[in-house]
Amino acid sequence: MLTCSVHPLPYRANPAEYFAAIRHAPGAVLLDSGRPSAERGRYDLLSAWPLEQLAVLPDESGSDFLQRLRDNLTRLGEAAVPCDLPFAGGLIGYLSYDFGRHLENLPSQAQDDLQWPDARFGLYDWALISDHQLSTSQLVFHPSLIDSERQRLIALFSEPTAEAVEPFTLKAPMKADLSADEYRHALERIQNYIQAGDCYQVNFAQRFRAQCQGDPWAAYCALRAACPTPFSGFQSLPDGGAVLSLSPERFVKVSERHVETRPIKGTRPRGLTAAEDAANAAELLASPKDRAENLMIVDLLRNDLGRTCRIGSVRVPELFSLESYPNVHHLVSSVTGELADDRDALDLIAGSFPGGSITGAPKIRAMQIIDELEPTRRGLYCGSLLYLDVRGEMDSSIAIRSLLVKDGQVCCWGGGGIVADSEWQAEYQESITKVKVLLDTLQNL
Repeated sequence: MLTCSVHPLPYRANPAEYFAAIRHAPGAVLLDSGRPSAERGRYDLLSAWPLEQLAVLPDESGSDFLQRLRDNLTRLGEAAVPCDLPFAGGLIGYLSYDFGRHLENLPSQAQDDLQWPDARFGLYDWALISDHQLSTSQLVFHPSLIDSERQRLIALFSEPTAEAVEPFTLKAPMKADLSADEYRHALERIQNYIQAGDCYQVNFAQRFRAQCQGDPWAAYCALRAACPTPFSGFQSLPDGGAVLSLSPERFVKVSERHVETRPIKGTRPRGLTAAEDAANAAELLASPKDRAENLMIVDLLRNDLGRTCRIGSVRVPELFSLESYPNVHHLVSSVTGELADDRDALDLIAGSFPGGSITGAPKIRAMQIIDELEPTRRGLYCGSLLYLDVRGEMDSSIAIRSLLVKDGQVCCWGGGGIVADSEWQAEYQESITKVKVLLDTLQNL
């Protein structure tokens, strides 16, 4: 097997300097661990100029699209890496929440007013990877990349010159699509479904939006400073729009066929004083409601992973851990497994997407209720940003705390899991708390 070549660069804790050199290149994409402020992520990964851009067609089945992704990875060709790096060339892109419609038979009541592809990936034969554990930044070249292109990229990043970034501004404050009364009515409907035995939990979200102008990259840089998180990302879209994600949540990771998912379920705001902050964290850890919500999703994910993992390999090594971020505390668990011999990372996606932590339980019924009660399709929200390389290594986020800039408008979503004893005022406030730092940051640009 051929091995990727590697070219060392000066280490940068913040990937913005390197990304600025390719900001306007076709297919520019950054998967960002939120350093130096966020503590959990290890790698940043950025690239541009993909060999192919692959979008799912409106009537294409999920299995057919995933097979197209497989075929493109095969075309690029397997390769080894000379050191401990997460990416040897392959696919980087997004799956929107609505890619679930290509995998399951779902109703189509929610309005598709954003009109963008349910999935879009680039096939990349190079990447710039920063390893924050070893404090290294290096270019990684797939063996198929021609030497003149390697030299061009080495020169480009050896003296990155950042172009002036056009500022990003909102033309008016971001507003929710739903009124508080409409939100309350939707929650009552969900609790009626729960009482009737249709479901145990439904993740319900509301959308915020405003007209905007300027460069979405300027917005992303401000947001990552205000809300550093380990599963952040920025993806340029062909029409000048962009995906901006500040997610703290992993969807699924595959490394050497070992699978891990880390669902978040349970949230409290950070306190204004150390004592208030500690009290909020303690309340979350002790909350029977939040623990029950988290456990429901862990059970759902054990079932999802069981579709593609070796029988008997699925475990729950971590239950109800506390993770704290600039604006919220979260309750997080971990579910692990080993891929079955005849399955790969794309089979895992097919069997578990979208993530159970942002649908509800049972999953399909919860998704049907979401489609009935949320007036518009979610698009990026609760989908996934991910990479999958030619070795089968994959990591992916759940795209919460995420924004879409398209056609002069910026959209953002906030939501939470609704159960039998949920109080609508608390849930309404939580949906705002989760995105408040994003909305405030954009408002103050």
